[in-house]
Amino acid sequence: MSALDPASGGNGSAPLIEVRGLKKHFPVHTGVFSRVSGQVHAVDGISFQIGRGETLGLVGESGCGKSTVGRTLLKLLEPTAGRIIVRGDDITDLEPARMMPYRRQMQMIYQDPYASLNPRMSAGEIVGEPLVIHDVTPDRKERRERVAALFERVGLRPERMDSFPHEFSGGQRQRVGIARALALNPELIIGDEPVSALDVSIQAQIINLLMDLQEEFKLSYLFVAHDLAVVEHISDRVAVMYLGRIVEITDKTSLFEAPLHPYTEALLSAVPIPKYSARNRRRVILAGDVPSPINPPPGCHFHARCPYAMARCRHDVPQLREIMPGHWASCHLHDGGVRLPLAKTGEA
Repeated sequence: MSALDPASGGNGSAPLIEVRGLKKHFPVHTGVFSRVSGQVHAVDGISFQIGRGETLGLVGESGCGKSTVGRTLLKLLEPTAGRIIVRGDDITDLEPARMMPYRRQMQMIYQDPYASLNPRMSAGEIVGEPLVIHDVTPDRKERRERVAALFERVGLRPERMDSFPHEFSGGQRQRVGIARALALNPELIIGDEPVSALDVSIQAQIINLLMDLQEEFKLSYLFVAHDLAVVEHISDRVAVMYLGRIVEITDKTSLFEAPLHPYTEALLSAVPIPKYSARNRRRVILAGDVPSPINPPPGCHFHARCPYAMARCRHDVPQLREIMPGHWASCHLHDGGVRLPLAKTGEA
């Protein structure tokens, strides 16, 4: 794909990971015989790339499919359709045994630091487990030294290696999770809302730690979140999801200053701005509820709630296309050229 593709990475180099038309549908079983009565369209045909050393923020409201994207990339969930390409290799149909080398290069930080750690294992055993599974450091002493170095790097004292998860605070547990993700020297880390369960002050510490680690180890991130302030701070580019589809993708500055999709406009208008000058800014109130992913509406999934909806939005699916240089959106508003009826939420 060209550098102008909506999936293309921001640095113009060959992508670390590329996703093409990814879909993940879950069957709905009903009745005594568990017949399949429908499909949950969790991810409904998305494409993007992540370059080396780049952070792509993935935002959207709860239930839009953000976390499913991350789990499908790691093949924790098998995709229904589409392709997943890592360093030029298509891993979509690989069996678990052949996935092992790629799993070393792609790790995950989970949302809940309480549920993502085994309570029966010490913190040192948790961080060292990937080294055992992948047979990286068979020697126990060498493995313990490696784990101690990881503890120090994420801001934990090595003396705490023999402590169990319940003996740590929430922020410390998330640091253990980060150390575990770093154990195999991965190239890509998927953060599934890694700071949403933490206090605000601890969130800042974890975000700064992730940014320092990225610079030190040249990591790439897929950062899944619903907190736009966090996404703006850590991301290079941002993709906005609604009901299983990416509706807008661009660099973070363009997205926050001039959103081109009505859903992005509504998201940004809901972000509080602690300035007196922002008291009169336009607030976009969306009508209705999010449609069911089991039976999504035809045409544009957003048309039933969109204040700018036209007749064609009800039956024609808008394609994700380049509206402005490097700024891609899927909206019929721009069919005749760039149209900005959208409030510039960044003005305040």
